[in-house]
Amino acid sequence: MSGTKKQRPGRRTADTAKVMSPIPAESCGEEQDILIIEAFYGGSHGHLADVLRGALKHRAQVYTLTDKKWHWRARTSALYFSQMVPKAHHFRYLFASAVLNLAELVALRPDLGQLKKILFFHENQLVYPAQDEKERDFQYGYNQILSALVADVNLFNSQFNLDSFLSSIKPFLSRIPSGRPPRVPEATEFSDEDLQRPLHIVWPHRWEHDKNPDFFVTVLEELHAEDIPFRVSVIGQTYSQVPDSLSHLAFSLHRNLLHYGFLPSKDDYQETLKRADVAVSTADHEFFGVAMLEAAYFGCFPLVPNRLVYPELYEEEHLYDGNSPSNLTDILRTFCLDPSLIRTRRQHLDVSRFSWVNLRSDYMVLFDA
Repeated sequence: MSGTKKQRPGRRTADTAKVMSPIPAESCGEEQDILIIEAFYGGSHGHLADVLRGALKHRAQVYTLTDKKWHWRARTSALYFSQMVPKAHHFRYLFASAVLNLAELVALRPDLGQLKKILFFHENQLVYPAQDEKERDFQYGYNQILSALVADVNLFNSQFNLDSFLSSIKPFLSRIPSGRPPRVPEATEFSDEDLQRPLHIVWPHRWEHDKNPDFFVTVLEELHAEDIPFRVSVIGQTYSQVPDSLSHLAFSLHRNLLHYGFLPSKDDYQETLKRADVAVSTADHEFFGVAMLEAAYFGCFPLVPNRLVYPELYEEEHLYDGNSPSNLTDILRTFCLDPSLIRTRRQHLDVSRFSWVNLRSDYMVLFDA
């Protein structure tokens, strides 16, 4: 056959890897921001990668290795993918199965460590049956423990898979003959996505100078310069003239951005507020502040300058020195380094006094006099 080379008996073709192009869309308004890695592309592993690629379309870039020699994939695929994934990218999410040693990958590629890392466990090696327990290769299970600690989100395909993984960590690590870690990782370090993901900051204001975006960007860039982990959504009303600081933000902090620009769908806007942790105002001009009240209503912790209308609406713990970017930076740094300070006491601000139900009679009486 033309163009082919006859194989010798018993000789196999080389294992090939795939880089799957994104599925085109009629309108690609979103950038390619999702990296999917499957080190054992076959069976359920391959099917899940295909389903995600089909659902995410042009947003996803998929890198795979064939489903051969599982043990070698688990041992060595991190180095392979560290070299295959381009260093110039706009990824914000990384999805991989637990065959990949995620801890090794992010050590080799610190830029990928900044992404939201989602690890899927089709199975776990801590309870995988071995014909002879003495012959069990400790490294596979140990790698999965480290990978789970590195991940921001750990997904398991069944409750049994999750429960058996968590309950086996302590006895599994007890096999270390000496130099054991002094503390066994707790379940929340693996399974509580809400406490592990980076702090999500939202700025829900008009993109105009009276909302002082320069102040906000200055604070974010200082956090970024200190290598403080955070995510940010800038989702207020936009106009033809975009402030220079916000234009610059799109480039300087593109890996930290979850949403950038106006969200025309009310449901999408409110869903973003529900997922955010902290809402920030840096306004120089505000007489009420509907955007901040709405964010607080949906559970964001409001941080507002100690001026204008804000002191009459918010308790002291929500106020910062509006003349000092460093003061806001200090507060956000504390929350970024320990998001549980916010998430374990998440509350929805009571704004019922501003509702139509409570104010209706005050308005109606104006027309009865």
